[in-house]
Amino acid sequence: MAPDTHDTEVGSTFVDPFDAARAATAVVDAQGVLVGWSRSAERLLGYEAAEVLGLRATDLLARTARTGAGAAVAELCGEEGQRRQAVVTVRCKDGRPVELAVRTYLWTGPDEAQRRTVLATDAAEMQRWEEDWAVLSGLFTQSPVGLLVSDTELRCTRRNLALEQMTGVPIAERLGRRIGEALPNLNVAEIETVMRKVLDTGTPVVDFLQRGYTPADARHEHVWSTGIFRIEDSAGKALGLCHAVTDVTDVHRARDRLAMVNEAGVRIGTTLDVVRTAQELARVAVPALADTVTVDLLDSVLRGDAPPPGPLGESVTLRRAAYQSVFEGPDRSAYGVGELSRFAASAPQATCMADLKAQLITPLDLTAPWLADDPRRAATIRLARVHSLIAMPLTARNVLMGVATFYRWRDPAPFNDDDFTLAGEFVSRAALSIDNARCYTREHATTLALQRSLLPRELPELSAMEVAGRYQPAGSDTDVGGDWFDVIPLSGSRVALVVGDVPGHGVHASATMGRLRTAVHTLADLDLPPDEVLAHVDDLVRLTDEGGGDNGGPATDGAAIGATCLYAVYDPVDRRCTLARAGHYPPAVVHPDGAVEFLDMPAGPPLGLGGLPFETTELDLTAGSLLVLYTNGLVQARDPDIDVGMNALGGLLPRPDRPLEEICDEVTAALLPFLPPDDVALLIARARTMGPDRVASWELPCDPAIVAEARELTARQLTRWGLEETVFTSELVVSELVTNAIRYGQAPIRLRLIRDRTLICEVSDGGSTAPHLRRAGADDEGGRGLFLIAQLTERWGTRYTTVGKTIWTEQTLPP
Repeated sequence: MAPDTHDTEVGSTFVDPFDAARAATAVVDAQGVLVGWSRSAERLLGYEAAEVLGLRATDLLARTARTGAGAAVAELCGEEGQRRQAVVTVRCKDGRPVELAVRTYLWTGPDEAQRRTVLATDAAEMQRWEEDWAVLSGLFTQSPVGLLVSDTELRCTRRNLALEQMTGVPIAERLGRRIGEALPNLNVAEIETVMRKVLDTGTPVVDFLQRGYTPADARHEHVWSTGIFRIEDSAGKALGLCHAVTDVTDVHRARDRLAMVNEAGVRIGTTLDVVRTAQELARVAVPALADTVTVDLLDSVLRGDAPPPGPLGESVTLRRAAYQSVFEGPDRSAYGVGELSRFAASAPQATCMADLKAQLITPLDLTAPWLADDPRRAATIRLARVHSLIAMPLTARNVLMGVATFYRWRDPAPFNDDDFTLAGEFVSRAALSIDNARCYTREHATTLALQRSLLPRELPELSAMEVAGRYQPAGSDTDVGGDWFDVIPLSGSRVALVVGDVPGHGVHASATMGRLRTAVHTLADLDLPPDEVLAHVDDLVRLTDEGGGDNGGPATDGAAIGATCLYAVYDPVDRRCTLARAGHYPPAVVHPDGAVEFLDMPAGPPLGLGGLPFETTELDLTAGSLLVLYTNGLVQARDPDIDVGMNALGGLLPRPDRPLEEICDEVTAALLPFLPPDDVALLIARARTMGPDRVASWELPCDPAIVAEARELTARQLTRWGLEETVFTSELVVSELVTNAIRYGQAPIRLRLIRDRTLICEVSDGGSTAPHLRRAGADDEGGRGLFLIAQLTERWGTRYTTVGKTIWTEQTLPP
């Protein structure tokens, strides 16, 4: 019997259990008598032909099955010419029952008598064969997994219906062709390399990914996962390859979307800058999601303010904050970055900002009325042939900040729901980062304004020193800190130079700096020496910190703990500079010959820590020398190693005769990056001296008779200076001060006149008791001296020295 075409097409690689060469064969006549018996039947049941010929076929059935013999025979002997098949239990010669799958064929012999050929095989083997057949048939007709069989020349020999649906290539155009001939838009070279490797080695490949476009979907790239194994004949010779192909495009798109969301979390919000964050959003979305992305924000958001309450109005005016496009030619943006743009009330951008619901428009009607309200934007959209867009409001913490718009025009596929969801992920992350940046911008501006208001707006013009300073706030990623400097004029033409650094950043650090600066100003006004100034500031910081906050809370001034400060006083008359520092970096001294040295002076503990006392260092400054005070932000901006920074600073300071402003600019440009990581304060002072032509001094005996001589010495000196108009007042002042020194002070007594921007009169004595201003009664004989001095001079005061005190006055000089 020849197998039918169904068997030939699908099961040619299987051996049919009913194949005439394998199956047991018997012939039964019309009466059911066995008239033929094959050797295969002898081997299967153990009966020789002579033992069974002439018996009825039903006699071979097992005893338990004979009651149903009539039904079995009736089933096998059906309609004429019909092939019948059944499972029967037959008794072997040794008595064992065995289940056989039996198939009968009706035929007519030469004698016109009808006979049946009976083929029998083991029922279990037949069951396995049918299962194998069902699996193979299902793979090529019903399986959703694409199957392809190729020969050793990599040409397609068979494939199933699922693969045809995946690729869109009809079977007639695929058979006999290699993959590159039928599907040229795949990664053909890589695929054939893998196929040859499997064919040569016999090692299967699992989850081999292929990407490309097919006629079934020419607009979208698809991804397939393929398993490839070699098929062999019974001798182990390679016949070709079998490919099992699964379309995993959706899985990979979901994986790609998740990867893009993760990437957005890394790339969006890297700084606390509103505009940069908006641009990061645009760069993440192009070209992964859209062909063009624009971000437009309210002006108030860019300033760091909250948007004004209330409805937006008939139209919305925003400022373009970011633009990104796959277009490689000249910029085709309707509005440039930084430019104002208006959205009509019916525009998707205005609509989504009004109801806070994102808009997905696909396909985009290029004749929509809202485009007519903005011919400039309409022309750009029509030129690019935009076919779909997504408009999403930028909102975070109930604050509406602007809108992000995603356009597609190069990618032929319109936006879908997955794209809409992905855009929402991008926008939500960007909106939160933009709101953080907006809040930071506001706080940074507030802190910076506070910081600058607390720093000296203009450095004073002094006879003692020429000064120049720089304050550079930290870069945009860090809050303003508490670095500061100050120049404080003192009595006797002296000047105090101060530089300090409060740890931390933000408004608290700036406010703390302001309090410390005020304290230093107050103490400087008392003419205290540098070590005492720092000791009092240290006590103030520790006292404030120990006091705690309101209601027993933490101390609000704790930021001052650990602050550093350097305080220096320079006297141009004796060219003496006295310095003390509280944990601050030592100043640099640049001598007139260009030699640079960093002073080796006691460091002292930072403010608020207590412990060691503050010590002073004294040095003489030659006229033209530079004293350079700075904070750590200057010398550690590029390298945390302080020695590296100080060496770099020292290398920039030679040639002290240059203008101080030029030196400041050169130092900051060389040592600071574009966005310094910390605040920087720099103060440079060039020493000046007052020679004998501007200073006159006399040692006076402790004798009341010397008062008249003191007045005469004063008059002569003022006349020599051409200050005759001040002689009368100055004589009165000198008379009162010298009289008080003789009456209430101790020797030695010294009178000194200094012609500066004012006329300074100083009387020093060895006593430590300070005079006090009081108003004398009508019948009092004394008590009017200091009151008279206060009326005749601009300022007066007392300062203590190591050997006593000095009473000083200042008078305005005539023009």
